[in-house]
Amino acid sequence: MAELKLVIAGGFGVGKTTLVGTISEITPLTTEEVLTTASQDTDDLEGIGGKTTTTVAMDFGRITFDQPRPMVLFLFGTPGQERFWFMWDDLSLGAVGAVVLVDTRHLEKSFAAVTYFEERDIPFVVAVNEFSDGYQYTEQEVRAALELSPSVPYLTCDARDRSSALAVVITLVQHSLAAAKSRSLTSHGAHT
Repeated sequence: MAELKLVIAGGFGVGKTTLVGTISEITPLTTEEVLTTASQDTDDLEGIGGKTTTTVAMDFGRITFDQPRPMVLFLFGTPGQERFWFMWDDLSLGAVGAVVLVDTRHLEKSFAAVTYFEERDIPFVVAVNEFSDGYQYTEQEVRAALELSPSVPYLTCDARDRSSALAVVITLVQHSLAAAKSRSLTSHGAHT
């Protein structure tokens, strides 16, 4: 059975913990801590509404698929605040791909995640988590704002909805496997 590590990344409050919890077949491991007044000057809560907790290390979940081939996906959600970004290197080690979860109310908070995976040549997809009070940008507008390559898959989702969240992860796995196959063919062609 194939075992694949996937990273769920993005800015503070975009829904990473929610997405992992929605699709995990096990009770997810979370490192949520209560937001306190001590973090008011550090954490920008504007537009995040009633958020009362934050991920300080990671979220972890698991999904098993039997078809089309048996595989286990290990999901690692990153913390969103800049002060915890040092965790991203460890969480991304050995990952075959990543989801960059986006909140259109705060597109600027997605730049760091896109750049992170581009610089490390880790295949990723962009998934706009559609909040009811979020801005309704077109795919072209979001792609332009994030300066996405045409080869990066783009989806919209509701991180609270299992089928919607699963579609994001399935797209990521397909994209990651295609990228690995392409690299293998390129590498093989260079050796012949």
